[in-house]
Amino acid sequence: MKYIDIYKHDKPNDECGVFGFYNNDNADVVSIAHDALYGLQHRGQESAGITIIKDGEPFTHKDLGIVSNVFSDKSLKKLPNGKIALAHVRYTSHDYLERAATQPLVMRFIEGTLALANNGSITNFAEIRNELERGGAIFQSNSHAEVIGYTIATKRIECDNIEDAVLRTMEYLKGAYSMVLSSPDKLIGARDPHGFKPLCIGSLGKSYVISSESCVLDSIGGKFIRDVEPGEMIVIDESGIHSYHCNKKKTTSLCLFEYVYVARPDSVIDGVSVNQARKKAGEILFRENPVDADLVCGVPDSGLRAAQGYAKASGIPYSAAFIKNKYIGRTADGVGNNKTAKLLKMRLNVLRDVVKDKRVVIIDDSIIHGNTSAHIVRMLREAGAKEVHMRISSPEFVRSCYFGIDLPKEEELISNKLSVEELRQKIGADSLSFLSVEGLRSIAEGCNIGLCDGCFTGVYHADEPTEIYEDKFAVKLK
Repeated sequence: MKYIDIYKHDKPNDECGVFGFYNNDNADVVSIAHDALYGLQHRGQESAGITIIKDGEPFTHKDLGIVSNVFSDKSLKKLPNGKIALAHVRYTSHDYLERAATQPLVMRFIEGTLALANNGSITNFAEIRNELERGGAIFQSNSHAEVIGYTIATKRIECDNIEDAVLRTMEYLKGAYSMVLSSPDKLIGARDPHGFKPLCIGSLGKSYVISSESCVLDSIGGKFIRDVEPGEMIVIDESGIHSYHCNKKKTTSLCLFEYVYVARPDSVIDGVSVNQARKKAGEILFRENPVDADLVCGVPDSGLRAAQGYAKASGIPYSAAFIKNKYIGRTADGVGNNKTAKLLKMRLNVLRDVVKDKRVVIIDDSIIHGNTSAHIVRMLREAGAKEVHMRISSPEFVRSCYFGIDLPKEEELISNKLSVEELRQKIGADSLSFLSVEGLRSIAEGCNIGLCDGCFTGVYHADEPTEIYEDKFAVKLK
């Protein structure tokens, strides 16, 4: 399936959102899971799915597309009300989509049925998959979730119960993952020992929720209990919530870009409000990179909070300068030549009366290739802005990410090709500045685990992959 995504590789993207529900109230689990997917839609727009466990049996509906396209009233009515629900939205780093890779993944093996939904990237994926294939495993996709599922199934044969199998799998896997899975009678959530990806626990009445983000709890009327700790496995069954830990790492590494771009602003992750972190980024950005201007505005939506923080710290008035067309998504077909530029123009429009004859500070969260930034600067100038000063609420990207944020190869990152001054000229701004690494680290003050800023510094606290898996061949990276 071919498509045009206006932000693919010009914005960092997360690779999925997960949700699990254990029903103790005879609640309508199908509706709850469906509502939860809308709360996670920002984490993936390329496929969506729900699996319901009723009387130990899985019932699944999933497909390519956004939530509203995948689920109709008819498809939702076909799903039974059950004891456990898993739900998933997916983003893929590939330029093509695999229907077989849609989740939740349901597997039947000698010890029973396993359903799984995952967010993240396994760095020893190639080694594990090659080993499994040599043992006779047949894969339907290149999904990391399928490798995780096979590994759990293999470990389960060696273990007395599913809990031990998952813990042994967690110790075997390298990289980033936050996953929800179910056996016929248990809901399980697991977060990798570094804590790269967020995962939290909540309640709804007497029932329990596991979710990628806390904003989902608000959307379904639930209450936040706590974050899942790095290396922790949560098991929910008829007797309640149980906590187990695999071997802990010396350094934890929550992805800092959750606060900058990925997470929804109404989420709280590991003790830090995403909304407040973004506003703080804007305040620090002004202190580090002040400019004399008439107006501060943000690029919808991820630049808005940082712009408010910049305006507060500077005393320069804040105003919305862009109108976002809610009915134009990230992807579209049939828009002729120059599709990306046309989609951007269809999606964003400038309020001319706001920016005309003004010196404008425009805040965005990142620059990868510079194409989107150049288009935004050009739109402001065409609308009559006297000056355009661009400020970025994150540092320059210098390394790719191996832990679940989709970034281009290092040689494709614009900050590895151009100096800040050269990039300023490329995008056509009067000035350009980035938030410092030290400033970025300080926006998450109070975070109760460590932070990963490897894509900005080149320093990772976890093993990078030594191989990548392409079709049936492992390609050496080092």
